[in-house]
Order: sequence, then structure tokens, then C-alpha cells
Amino acid sequence: MIMKKTLVYLSMGAMVLSMASCSKKVGDFASEYFTVNPTPLETVGLTVPATISGTVPAKFMPKNAVVTVTPVLAWNGGEASSSQVTFQGENARANGQVISYKEGGPVTIPFNVLYQPEMANSDLYLDFKVTQGGKEYELPRVKVGYGVIATSTLIDAAAFETSNAPSAFQRIIQEKYSAEIKFLINQANIRANQTGAADYVDFNNDLIAANDAANMEIAGINVHSYASPDGTMAFNTQLSEKREVNTVDYMKGQLKKDKITEFGELTSEFTPEDWEGFQQLVEKSNIQDKNLILSVLKMYKDPEQREAELKNMSAVFNELAEQILPQLRYSKIVATVNVIGKSDEVMIEEFATDPSKLSIEEILYVAQLTDDKVRQEAVYAAAAQLYPNDFRTWNNLGATQIALGKLDAAAQALAKAAKAAPGNKSVELNQGLLALANGDYSKGKDLIGGAAGVPEAASALGVLYINEGNAAKAVNSFGSSKNNNSALAQILNKDYSAAKNTLAGIKTPNAVTYYLAAVVGARTNNENMVMSNLREAIKLDSTMAEKAKKDLEFASYNLAF
Repeated sequence: MIMKKTLVYLSMGAMVLSMASCSKKVGDFASEYFTVNPTPLETVGLTVPATISGTVPAKFMPKNAVVTVTPVLAWNGGEASSSQVTFQGENARANGQVISYKEGGPVTIPFNVLYQPEMANSDLYLDFKVTQGGKEYELPRVKVGYGVIATSTLIDAAAFETSNAPSAFQRIIQEKYSAEIKFLINQANIRANQTGAADYVDFNNDLIAANDAANMEIAGINVHSYASPDGTMAFNTQLSEKREVNTVDYMKGQLKKDKITEFGELTSEFTPEDWEGFQQLVEKSNIQDKNLILSVLKMYKDPEQREAELKNMSAVFNELAEQILPQLRYSKIVATVNVIGKSDEVMIEEFATDPSKLSIEEILYVAQLTDDKVRQEAVYAAAAQLYPNDFRTWNNLGATQIALGKLDAAAQALAKAAKAAPGNKSVELNQGLLALANGDYSKGKDLIGGAAGVPEAASALGVLYINEGNAAKAVNSFGSSKNNNSALAQILNKDYSAAKNTLAGIKTPNAVTYYLAAVVGARTNNENMVMSNLREAIKLDSTMAEKAKKDLEFASYNLAF
């Protein structure tokens, strides 16, 4: 009887405890229940991700309670909420993480919001809403983390490797002047009707003009003499060689007569039987049996056997002797003439005084003579006014304006480039980089993705990968490029030695270059590197002082200077 009463009491006690665990409200959560990784928060690409881990104490979570947790990052003037997470007591009907009333248990709360610059000075809170017994109530907000390190957002638009359409300017352009002197069958004498022919006269006048011109030089003259493939090889060898000698002698006399003393080298050669020229002429002709002739050439490689087979076809050979063979008895004279373009100094002077004197290739070349973006902008702007239909002028102007931070002007210039050259990959790449500079990641990704094949596309992809939070891929895309963005990728990939070398190799460092070097110093505990580089950054951009004071990268350093 005593035993039964004891069991009843124990059962009633358990019921009372169970009712108590259900009837009591959820207590206030405390900050020490939670840890945040990372602390402080840090951007990855364009977002602020983190994992909040918690431990709910024993006898804290009523069995019938459902707790909805909302992570909130708050700053002066705003806040951003992440996705809600639910955890619940053992008897609650929900789909959250179950917490034992008796033992308590762990909870995991993922956090991810889009980054905003104001988040640098912020705090991470958890908001709690409880549903229990058909009622809802809220618990006090709990602070669990603070601040945002935003180093991954330090992408430098001025360091974008934009795609400039190059000038085709060449300092020396080679031109070829040529003429032919025809010979009668089995003869090598040069006839007056050949040297008096229009094409030879023009050739001779061109040589005289080149010799007299200040910007031209005759680099060389070559004579190549031929015999037609009829007759014996021995005879044709002697004949073509004689034609070579006579033509060279004539040219020497002509040059002396015209007082042309600077002509490089006069070279010569001969071809005894011009079967190659013969085949080409036959292929272009309307000879009725040309396919038969070509098959003979293909079938027989020996010159004398070829000739014998063709002569066996008497009607065919007569037609060849009349239409083809006379064209193969000649000497071809070719002069190589260098046309020397304007010097850099002359073009720079002409741009300064009268840009209209410059061709499109020359004015684009002038822009390439400087690394000064302001100077380049002025040259490309003038080029666009003089040559508005050439997409390169607008494309290069827009690319330069991106580097200068003139994004609205760049948009207008690139729109004109796209109109002049629809679908041009260089223009699309620059428009993609412009979209990134304006914060339009989706548009930038589409345009850059469509510009595959453009040399600068790899660097542009590196910028995209930084925005996506994939530092390793960004490093690979940048390759050996030495600019602020490639160094940033290395910092995010925690390869601080490589980042330091990259930053040191930048030819024209700007404020961002020195600021990134200071970050490397902070992450490698090098106070001197932090301070010296921040001073240089602030010299170039005074706003860097306030930025550095708020940047948690430098939280361990006294930036009172």
C-alpha cells in the first residue's frame, strides 16, 4: 500500500514538473549564449555572411514553445535583417531545431545580408519572437557581434583593365613597286617598247619620287628573270640567266641616269622554266582543254617529259604557244620602299597646334604615348570629334573616363561606341566594367561573360570573382597582372607575401594601392608598414583618414595622427 502511494506521488510530481516546463514562459536570452564567426563580421564579395552558434541552457526551453530568431545588423540610421531561424521545445509542433528542456542544446543561426558602406560601424543583434500556448510575445534584443570589415569591397575602378582598341599606326610602312619587261621567244635583249610601256614608266617615276621624298627610302630592288617551259632545260637556263644579266645592267644604268644612289641592295635571280607560273596562267585561262593540261602537270614531274607530252597534243600546244607561253618570257623588277611616318615629336606638336593634321591612326597613337589618363582623355575626346564614325575613339574615351571615375561621361561615350560598332567585344567588356563600377553586378556579369576572347576579359573576370567571394579563382584570373585589384584578390586569398610584391610592382600607385599595403601590414602585424602606407594614402586622398579610423582592419592601431 505504501509502495502504491509512493508511485502515485512520483507520477504526480512528474506531471507537475512537465506542466511547469510547459506553462512557464521563455526567459530572456543572454549574449553569452552565442558566438559569431567571424568576429568582427567581414564581407565576402558583396555580402556579409556569418554563422551564429548558440547553446541554450538546461531547463530554459519550455516544451511547448517555438522561438523565431531574426538576426539584425543595425547601424546609425538603418538596419538589415537576415533570414529567420526557428527552434522549439520537445512538444511543439513546428519544423525548427528541437531543444531539450532538461538538457538544453545547441542552435545554429546563419546570417547573410548585402553589404552597405554604413555597416562599418554596426552591431549584430538577435530579435526573438515566441509562440506558446496560442499566444505570441517578444523577448529583448540581444547583441551578439559587432562591426564589418569590408576589405573585399575595395575594388578599384581606376585599376580596371579596360579594353582599348589600338591604333594601327606604323612608323615604317613597306610598299612594293613593280614592273615587268617581256622578251621575245629565245631572246634576251631589252626592247624600247618594254621600257617605254606605261607600267614601266610609272614604276620608274615612283622610284624617282621615292628617292626625292624626305619620308621615303628605297630599301632594295630585286630582279627575277624567267624563261617559258618550252625548249631544253639547258637552253632555258642560259636564256633566263642572260635575261637576268641584261635586266640588271639596264636597271643599273637607269638608276645612274636618274641619280638614285641610295637603293639598298640590287639583287637578282632566274628561273629556267616557270612551271608554277605556267600552271597559274592555265588555271585562270579559258583554254578548252585546260583540265587535260593540268592533269599532265600533275601526272609528270620531270620538266622535259611534261613538255614532250604537251607537244604530243599538237592542237593544245599551239593554243599554249599563242596564249600562255609568251607571258612567261619576262623579268620582274620589284622595288621595296619604306614610307617613314611622322616622329613622336612631330605628332605631339601637331596635336597641340592643329589636331586635324593627324590621321585617325596617328591621333590614336598619340594617346598611347602617355600613361596620364587626363592627357589621354583630352586626346581621345579630340579624336572622337574629328573621327566620330570610328568606334575606337568613343570606346577608348569611355575606357579612360572609367579610370578617371567619370562614369556618366563614360556611359555616353561607350553608348556611341556601341552604336558605331554593334556587338563589338571590347565595347561590351568596357560597358561591363562600367556596370561594376556603378554597382550593377548582374549587368556587369552578363556583359563581361559575353566578351570572351578579349585579352582584358581575364582581368575583368577576376573582378567578378572578387564580387562573388571566390578569391582563389580571382587570383587565377588576374594571373601576373600587377594592379590594385589583383593585390586585393591575393589579400582575400590570405597570400600576403604575393600581395605585397604585387603592390610594390604597380607602376603608378594611388591612394588605394597604399591603403591595401596598410591592410597587408595590419594582417601581418607590421605596424611600420601600416603607418607609413596610411600616411601615403592620406597624402593622395584625404578621405582615407576617416575611412581608416572606422576600418576594423586597423582596430589594434592608434591612428590619432
